[in-house]
Amino acid sequence: MAPRHPAPALRRKHRRARLRTLAFLSPWLVGFGVFFAYPLLATVYFSFMHYNQIEAPTFVGLRNWTYVLGQMPLFGPALWNTLWLVVVMVALRVVFGLGIGLLVTKIKSGVGIFRTLFYLPCLAPPVAATVAFVFLLNPGTGPVNEVLSGIGVSAPNWFNDPAWAKPSLVMLSLWGIGDLMVIFMAALLDVPKEQYEAAELDGAGALAKFRYVTWPSITPIVMFAVVTGVVQTMQYYTQALVAGKLASGVSVGPGSSIQPGYPDHSTLTVPQLIYSLGFQNFNTGAACVLSLVLFAIAMAVTSLLMRKSAGLQTAED
Repeated sequence: MAPRHPAPALRRKHRRARLRTLAFLSPWLVGFGVFFAYPLLATVYFSFMHYNQIEAPTFVGLRNWTYVLGQMPLFGPALWNTLWLVVVMVALRVVFGLGIGLLVTKIKSGVGIFRTLFYLPCLAPPVAATVAFVFLLNPGTGPVNEVLSGIGVSAPNWFNDPAWAKPSLVMLSLWGIGDLMVIFMAALLDVPKEQYEAAELDGAGALAKFRYVTWPSITPIVMFAVVTGVVQTMQYYTQALVAGKLASGVSVGPGSSIQPGYPDHSTLTVPQLIYSLGFQNFNTGAACVLSLVLFAIAMAVTSLLMRKSAGLQTAED
């Protein structure tokens, strides 16, 4: 009859295996605890506190949540601008990135030059790229408006016009489309050529080959680009803030201070509002509430996209 409990030697072996596994996992566990779990729990804690980063926090219940969700006048515009950028910017970046990737893979000669030219803009630092774009699109002295005026086109005010400020930011993001181009180009080159040859034998044209051969093969990469684009755009901060400062005439540098969102709060995003509340107005509780709301929206959108992606791939299989 076998013993009910393993022998001491076997128990020691299992213990050593668990400790070895824990040792291999320890770098990730430390990073997860320090850089994700603790900040998240601290954010939840401070969302119920009045804390100005100087005095000790005091419990205020749901007062911060009530203020942010029901009384803060800039919460609605900031959330709308962020969601607008998520929908428009992510969609256009995916479309343009895929289109340029298709174009580059079809070029027969000089492909290295074209790859370099399309990829170089995404290497520019965000602040430098934004400064250059604001200069180019300056309504008074910018070369873009001078060219448009020279051909008889009424040029917009770009970053100085609330109706054109967000589209100008989208143009800036499309200028640095090289990162997505490289990802899509790798996915397109990985599609088996035998499938294209079989489609040609069946009389498929270019559109049919893209629909029935290319698209099913690159769908996981497209969903990856969409999900990562949504997460990145939810955190959109630097370009909008720098563009607003420069367009308003405030120099970017130490000591410069301006309410974000110029012009007329059209470029105000939730991350900018979080920074303004937490580090300019020292309202840490309201800033934590906004951070949790942004986190919840990002998690919900990402989960929805992942479920749609899983359903789409199952249907294709």
